[in-house]
Amino acid sequence: MTQDLVVFKGTQNGVYIYIRDGNFELIKKELDIKLEKSNSFFKGGKIVDFKGKSLSDDELKELKGIVKGKYKLNIIEKKELKPKDFFKGIEEGMTKFVKTTLRSGQTIEYDGNIVIFGDVNPGSMVVAGGNIVVLGNLRGVAHAGSDGNRKAIVAAFVLQPTQLRIANLISRRPDKVTEEPKWPEIAKIEENEVIIERYLPKK
Repeated sequence: MTQDLVVFKGTQNGVYIYIRDGNFELIKKELDIKLEKSNSFFKGGKIVDFKGKSLSDDELKELKGIVKGKYKLNIIEKKELKPKDFFKGIEEGMTKFVKTTLRSGQTIEYDGNIVIFGDVNPGSMVVAGGNIVVLGNLRGVAHAGSDGNRKAIVAAFVLQPTQLRIANLISRRPDKVTEEPKWPEIAKIEENEVIIERYLPKK
């Protein structure tokens, strides 16, 4: 089964366009086809932002050109987030508990913390305004601190994501790593880079 490269997600603020990893020419083609089919649905609505795959400035410009130029849809320009806009419940706050394994193509998004009792399989995505904790294997895409909070963390029993992102920083585990870690691991930002280390509880 072929996985969609472009997915529309409706929120109270408007529609987000999720872009999954894949060939950029195919992404553009799929976006064009889906907007053409759904043009009447989007008419008068607002596209909030693009999420998911990390896009270059040129790629983002091309996608916005399709949305705004060809289909005349409004895009809400993202304003720079200030600290007061961050989700502050990193230590304690709103938390969504997900008691299932995420399969390829599934996405979980929440403004607060997310705790998953299960695995996050390749092709799936977890996006949280706060922390992400996976009581299982994390092998999909994880984006913690999605509103810009650099104090957010990502933790899992097995931390082997296809892409890991905290705030605006992206990290990938080196390709040469093949063995599963023997202990839970935690990813966090230190000195302007994402580091992954073994989780050692304080005694």
